[in-house]
Amino acid sequence: MIQDIFPKKLINAYDPSAVPEADSYIFFIKGGEVAIRFLETSLELPKYRDCPVELQYTYLFSIDEECFFLAPYEETPPEEFSFVKIRELRKMGFGPRYLIYAAFTAMQLAGWYHDNRFCGTCGNPTVHDSKERAMRCPSCGRVIYPRVVPAVIVGVLNGDRILLTKYNRSRGVSFYALVAGFTEIGETLEETVQREVMEEVGLRVKNIRYYKSQPWGIADDILAGFYCDVDGSTEIRLDKNELREGVWVPRGEVIGQPDDFSLTNEMMMRFNDGKENDPV
Repeated sequence: MIQDIFPKKLINAYDPSAVPEADSYIFFIKGGEVAIRFLETSLELPKYRDCPVELQYTYLFSIDEECFFLAPYEETPPEEFSFVKIRELRKMGFGPRYLIYAAFTAMQLAGWYHDNRFCGTCGNPTVHDSKERAMRCPSCGRVIYPRVVPAVIVGVLNGDRILLTKYNRSRGVSFYALVAGFTEIGETLEETVQREVMEEVGLRVKNIRYYKSQPWGIADDILAGFYCDVDGSTEIRLDKNELREGVWVPRGEVIGQPDDFSLTNEMMMRFNDGKENDPV
């Protein structure tokens, strides 16, 4: 999955005292785009030595000894770098992988910082907290933490078959995926599984079992993967506002996604190889 960057490791502890050094990476972000430069077989991010020194850069995180900072929102990057839609990075196939993961994570933090420049309670400007990753309102005292949205990925099983779907949304996605959806207020993750499966494909499920989780920064998600068994009728009744296709695919015939970035793809291929019940 995209966060699998071993032997490198993300260090996301908040450090308000951190300052960029010459080799620190700088993210320039505009809307859903990030500034990068493509080399022959890899991508490159701006480094502090190439960037305007008068800008105020916000520390984001480190990956091993490499530090990543954020430029003020929608600032112009050095001229040799250009903005690219974050979702396109996945399709382009450039590496190194840890920089793509860093970009996904930076996009989530950049959006949170940008959206919380003002207090939602009293409307006054917020400031960075001095001890933890939070925005604080000096006027009313409100503290705002980064937004993380829970969602589920569901592998619905019918014996030696798995339910695969295709989105009905125009996002340039042509490959199969699994049922997925966001957790609602007052709902457990298991209840989300039951509701989303019923809403999207009209099936009841049982034996809901947790598999693994994944951060997905470009949608602010923490994805929780579950396998479950169909309960009763196996007739698929699509919500055509959400999906354009839903099929039962036998084990051994599952076609994976173009890359191994997603929890969805890992779950699909784990079932295909007969390993969905193996320890992780």
